[in-house]
Amino acid sequence: MANLRGRLLAGEHLMGTMLNISDHIDMVKILKVCGFDYFIIDCEHGCTSYEKAAAMCALSREMGIGCLVRVPECRREPILRYMEMGVDGLMLPNCNTPEQARQLVSYAKYPPLGNRGVSLMRGHTQYLPVPSAVDYMKKANEETLMIIQVESPESVDNLEQIMATEGIDVALVGPNDLCVSLGIPGAFGDPKYIAAVDRVIDVCKKAGKCSGIQTMDPDSLIPWMDKGMTCNLYSNEVRMLMDHAKAALSKLKR
Repeated sequence: MANLRGRLLAGEHLMGTMLNISDHIDMVKILKVCGFDYFIIDCEHGCTSYEKAAAMCALSREMGIGCLVRVPECRREPILRYMEMGVDGLMLPNCNTPEQARQLVSYAKYPPLGNRGVSLMRGHTQYLPVPSAVDYMKKANEETLMIIQVESPESVDNLEQIMATEGIDVALVGPNDLCVSLGIPGAFGDPKYIAAVDRVIDVCKKAGKCSGIQTMDPDSLIPWMDKGMTCNLYSNEVRMLMDHAKAALSKLKR
């Protein structure tokens, strides 16, 4: 595993991106060569199959780049399947209550922290013998990263209780949904939005947890990094392709 959680706890700043529609296995190699620390397969809005996600996850372990999945909902079946593939962690969208956070941990973490089912001859063990199930489960619990997304005023209001949940490591802001739910769609400079994101940073610091955000351009991400966000997402593969292509074509089609 890439042990993203251990790296964050050690004070590293991690930079990832989102894969919206690209599920070819070579995307793992491309993102690794680009220098990303991790990527998240979007299975909330996207349609990547379990088979494609498992293949990308397996290669990510060989390449040394973190692979996470944004799950469609907090339900045992998808969470267990992704964990059994050997993903480095999960992202839960629209986490508004501590109950939802506890449910995520329950499904994703082994006892005594959670209630994840135990099957040790799987992708997450690379099909290698496990000398001690107890030691393996403890190590897996310590290394898998759990991210909740802050996308509503309710989530912002409940964040102290959410981040007090053992097993939750990162609160990552979803700017579009947060602005929409605040009644200010696309207004990323609005004081209400800025205050909400500042609160996420402050709550996470006080809880000893990490915070992050996804933005579509470096200039809008850097100020949040300077404020202390350490687990961030830069853009997605669709936006990066389109931005570069449009910029190039605007020069070539003068």
